Amino acid sequence: MEYLIHLAILFSIYVPLAVSLNLVVGYTGLLSLTHAAFYGIGAYVTTLLMINLGFGFFPALIIGMILAGVLAFLFGLVLSRFRDDYYALVSFGFNIIVYSILLNWIKLTNGALGISGIPRPQIFGFVFNSNFSFLLLSLAFALIVYLVSSYIAHSSFGRLLKGIREDEKVLAVFGYNTTLFKLTIFSLTATMAGLAGGLFATYIAFIDPSSFSLNESIFILVIIILGGMANLRGSIAGALFLILLPEILRLVGFPVDIAAQMRQVIYGVILVALMLYRPVGLMGEYKL
Repeated sequence: MEYLIHLAILFSIYVPLAVSLNLVVGYTGLLSLTHAAFYGIGAYVTTLLMINLGFGFFPALIIGMILAGVLAFLFGLVLSRFRDDYYALVSFGFNIIVYSILLNWIKLTNGALGISGIPRPQIFGFVFNSNFSFLLLSLAFALIVYLVSSYIAHSSFGRLLKGIREDEKVLAVFGYNTTLFKLTIFSLTATMAGLAGGLFATYIAFIDPSSFSLNESIFILVIIILGGMANLRGSIAGALFLILLPEILRLVGFPVDIAAQMRQVIYGVILVALMLYRPVGLMGEYKL
């Protein structure tokens, strides 16, 4: 039972990551490979404020989210100068920069050794010590992020984001400040990623830079491509599929000496097959 709760917590942490990235990639058409950087910023800021300055979880989390959003806005000013493949490459570079800072600023982040002993969240004296209570907390945050994202997607702002995806120049001709819209959604989704980072840090009670590398950004992108871009429910389905698939493959009786490699091979074959025969993903409405 505890193992199922563990998987459910991981799922509820990845839901805000996937849903928020879908607003950028699926709805706005901006191929961003930097979501794990904001995920890491939220995790480290929340952790450092709690451990070094004695902040409570919720104030530390809010500050981590705000800082992730502010940094996203500043980076977005640079990123907005680029289009298409160059946009993806520059975002790729930002993730590497953040990862390198987390790895090499040893006095602050403890480098590759990471930070351990991160306390669990608490409110009004109640500590979310049990995994079940933490699951309720993380599910509540996941639901809030989904509802906010759904409101954005179905609002006039969401329609403008889709307009940017389809033809940004046409919107600009009609007087819309498309750069401002892109900065707004990029910053807003970064705060959501920062939220997921704070939850991850306090659940695992340990963070190190490897959890927020470029590979993690690619994994989050795979979730939304698999689940379906421009469909928030698809993001949830993709997160559930990719969280459960490795665990299902563990149950297959491979020989011990090749079990890990065979699970990775099957995992990759399933993903490739889905992309070949269902390129818009499980529930997608848009394809890159």
